[in-house]
Amino acid sequence: MSDELSPEMKKEMYWMMLLARRLDERAWVLHRQGKIAFHISGIGQEAAQVGAAFALQRGVDWVTPYYRDLALMLSLGYTPRHFALSLYGKREEPSSGGRQMPSHWGYKPANAVSHSAPVATQASHAAGIGLAIKLNGESKVVLSTIGEGSTSQGEWYEAVNWAAIHNLPVIFMVENNMYAISVPVAKQMAVPSAADKACGLGLDGRKVDGTDVFAVYAMMQELVAKARNGGGPSLIEARMYRITPHSSDDDDRSYRSREEVDEAKKSDPLLVGKRQLEAEGLLSEADLESMEAKAKDMVDDAIQYAEAAPYPEVAEGEYPVYAEEVRHA
Repeated sequence: MSDELSPEMKKEMYWMMLLARRLDERAWVLHRQGKIAFHISGIGQEAAQVGAAFALQRGVDWVTPYYRDLALMLSLGYTPRHFALSLYGKREEPSSGGRQMPSHWGYKPANAVSHSAPVATQASHAAGIGLAIKLNGESKVVLSTIGEGSTSQGEWYEAVNWAAIHNLPVIFMVENNMYAISVPVAKQMAVPSAADKACGLGLDGRKVDGTDVFAVYAMMQELVAKARNGGGPSLIEARMYRITPHSSDDDDRSYRSREEVDEAKKSDPLLVGKRQLEAEGLLSEADLESMEAKAKDMVDDAIQYAEAAPYPEVAEGEYPVYAEEVRHA
């Protein structure tokens, strides 16, 4: 663990993982009840996301997330109510006013830029934002997250190449969850790690245990400081396992065994974090019970709020789509 983390901060990081997990689990229940149309899960990836978020200057730095990043977004200030509103497609949903699919995050207070359904396009946005930060002489960084399958996309290579050429303050984090929908990682890349791709693109490549929130935080803290001080971009691969199916439309039993999934659950980031905090004497059974009760209350409140919230009017579908005014400096 990082010695720079206070006991309170370590517990807060665990709390964010727990809250994300309970929200995610409730979304699956809602889908199975027929109350929502779609869910795409981040279960098993919470540690990498929380560790990365806590290394940023939240509200100052920029983020171009990908669709599994519930824990990342909650750590940046996105609320359970916001998430529930997106699941139901309600008007108050902050990303698009109910126009976009769930988990296509956009949240202005966190400088989180919404992305398109085609994967990897957010990496290009990150490179562009990084160039603007450099040209403006700002002390900011950009975090761009993506799944390992998306590193096969041309947009991702173009973005990383551009950031490396221009020495931009961008960190490209690959959340390697071992499957690109149904395609295992061995059929997705010919190198052992996505971080190995950094060598041919001319930037720093790192690997980290994506089930260890404190290890991710420590490495991200180093890379963020490097980028902020003019050291250029980095590529970090955080390895974990996608415990759930690809989405609510997927049946993962067609391409992986239950024994494989059960074995992977032994490295569930919540279990890993719980053991770490207990070993340091920072998490008691009473603490855990209190967190679980708080998470249940927040999830219940979020769902009740979203269910009662209004849908957008049909006429709202055509506005706002484009900015009415584009200012040029």
